[in-house]
Parts: sequence; structure tokens; C-alpha cells
Amino acid sequence: MHKPIIIICAAAGLGACGQSANDGANQDAANSVAAEAPKPAYCFFKDSETKDWKAKLDKSGNVVVTGKAYREDPRYKAILSPATINGATADVTPTVTVNDTGFASPDNWWPITATIPNSQSVETVNVKCGDKTLKTIALARKK
Repeated sequence: MHKPIIIICAAAGLGACGQSANDGANQDAANSVAAEAPKPAYCFFKDSETKDWKAKLDKSGNVVVTGKAYREDPRYKAILSPATINGATADVTPTVTVNDTGFASPDNWWPITATIPNSQSVETVNVKCGDKTLKTIALARKK
């Protein structure tokens, strides 16, 4: 009768060993990952393959970014990755995806348009490609 109780108590005691140290190691690993700056997205475009970047405000005050990007291979189309907002600045990045339209764009220049949701506080938009900033656009907001 005493043997099963001793085994259960020993198992519970051993199970608790090392948890606090393990939690600390997990926390340290999580902190080091959070401290690392995110790598910029890969740039699929040469300098001459993007143009006409503009930003304006829609009726709700959200930012709408437009531009054009060239893809020689019509199996792929250009799009904008979701924006990242940091304070009053938004960063957008052109990228490519599989062309699901069934058609090529005229002269392989894809018109790109994206609305940045919840961007009423954004005053500057950076169009980035990898580490490079292609265009910085200041927005005129009524104050």
C-alpha cells in the first residue's frame, strides 16, 4: 500500500524538478528572438522595374498605395505585401506571386494598388525593396 504512494510522490517531485530553470531558458530564447530585427523581404525587382509610386487617402482616412512593377515572365504578377506600420510611418514592399488571372498585363507592367487598413495615423509611406527604399511619400493630412 505504501509503495504506490511513494512512487506517485517521487514522480510528482521529479516532474517539478527543472521547470523553473527550463522556463528561464525558454524566456531567454524568446527574448533573443524578439530582440533581433526582422530581415527585409527579398527584392524581386531591379531599380528600373518599378515606377509611378503614389499614396493618397481614401474616404475613411486609410492610405491607398499605387504603383507599377515589371515582371518579364507572365506566369507571375506583382503585388504589394501587407504593410507594416511603425508609429506614423508605413512600409510597403512589392513582391511577386503566381499569376492567377489567366492573362498577362500589358507589356508585363502590373498595376499595383493596396489599401493599408487602420492607417489613419500614418503620415509617411516608404516603398521598400529589400534594404533599399524606392520612394518615400509624405501624406498631407488635415489637422
